[in-house]
Amino acid sequence: MMQTHTGLIGLGTMGAALALNIAEKGFPIAVWNRTGSVTVAFQATAGDLAARITPTETLAGFVQAITPPRAIILMVPAGQPVDDQLAALAPLLGPEDLVIDAGNANFRDTNRRDAAGLSFRFMGIGVSGGEEGARHGPAIMAGGPDQAWAQMKPVLQAIAARAEDATPCADHMGPSGAGHFVKAVHNGIEYADMQMISEVYGVMRDGMGMAAAQIAPVFARWNEGVLQSYLVEISGQVAAAADPVGGGAMLDVIVDAAGQKGTGRWTAVEAQHLAAPVPVIEAAVMARNVSARRAERAAGEARFGKAEAVVDLSLADLEQAMIAGKILCYAQGFAMMTAAASEFDWALDMPAIARVWRAGCIIRSSMLNDMAQALAEDAGRNLILAPFFAGLLDESLPALRRVVAAGALQGLPLPALSAGLAWFDLMRQARGTANMVQGQRDFFGAHGFDRLDGKDLRHGPWGQAG
Repeated sequence: MMQTHTGLIGLGTMGAALALNIAEKGFPIAVWNRTGSVTVAFQATAGDLAARITPTETLAGFVQAITPPRAIILMVPAGQPVDDQLAALAPLLGPEDLVIDAGNANFRDTNRRDAAGLSFRFMGIGVSGGEEGARHGPAIMAGGPDQAWAQMKPVLQAIAARAEDATPCADHMGPSGAGHFVKAVHNGIEYADMQMISEVYGVMRDGMGMAAAQIAPVFARWNEGVLQSYLVEISGQVAAAADPVGGGAMLDVIVDAAGQKGTGRWTAVEAQHLAAPVPVIEAAVMARNVSARRAERAAGEARFGKAEAVVDLSLADLEQAMIAGKILCYAQGFAMMTAAASEFDWALDMPAIARVWRAGCIIRSSMLNDMAQALAEDAGRNLILAPFFAGLLDESLPALRRVVAAGALQGLPLPALSAGLAWFDLMRQARGTANMVQGQRDFFGAHGFDRLDGKDLRHGPWGQAG
């Protein structure tokens, strides 16, 4: 048996892929799964990498197979299963051993676990890229003590994706739940990016009468320009895919209801706590929730009719609208992380975050190189004010306005693109209209009114105004 300092618990799709990646990069690894047959099957299919993998039958045997100081990666479902696994490991580990939660944990759970006085060291890391990324190179956002990062840095940077400049897309975000927080914001941006692509697809389909086969080359062409990204690339591939049963477009038979795992929702919720507006992400979460209400949407269409009007837009308009929407969405995400850094006393390195996202993760795109540069110039400046992105917005915002206006006039739903434009217009008003809101609040306070229902607190069952 090869000596190893690293182990992994949980051989599901992501865990198995990550274990093979670690072994392939030259690090022997011990593995354990609660269901023993899964471990056996994993080892049997590991091929040439099996020599670097030590399968174990029991949790105690798993721990014993790892040479101290141990580093144990948990790839188990978020929530209570992580707490249960930590409790099971506690009597088997020493104070120098390290446990890494690499699942999609809520950062507040990671903060709680870190502060719980565990008998071993603990860190949480966000891993993005799906099964393919886990196997061949994900983007990794690590949170935890500096010494824990120092211990895991050689492994994590070895298995991570590489950007075009060969930089590993793995870095230390900060203490405690910082890594899982950055991963949640990544996922929120992912929701928004996917939603904006879907909205533009909807305009082409319902407003321009284009079939999926006609839409596919449009996305492919956009992927060769400013919008070059993994999501635009696969959108073209999805639009081009044929139904293997009926032979038509696969998009035309996919059920119109989008699932979600909750991380985008966490981003929207935390943004409210931080008073950091992320309306594009919030709109994307809302749109997914509405998509699940298929019966209600069918009833709405039956009563009010479906929007299928021809819009006077060009494909160039849609491309430019996407460019503007993407900039506005990412600007909101980075502003939210800046607010979190202040709130939680984290020294989040914004240029480093942008660099980590350049490869391996779902939102990887060529634009992130420019974002990293802009943030390196001034990390505290909103991205829309960086000269490069301000210039892109000067060029693309007129098209975004045309697209949003056409959608509103013709009844084509564009919640994320519309939210981005509304946010931008608020951000460009030195003197806005919030003085009216504040005036209303002041009036309520001065006259003893309940701001929720307008009742006068000086009368009736509400008692006397103070």
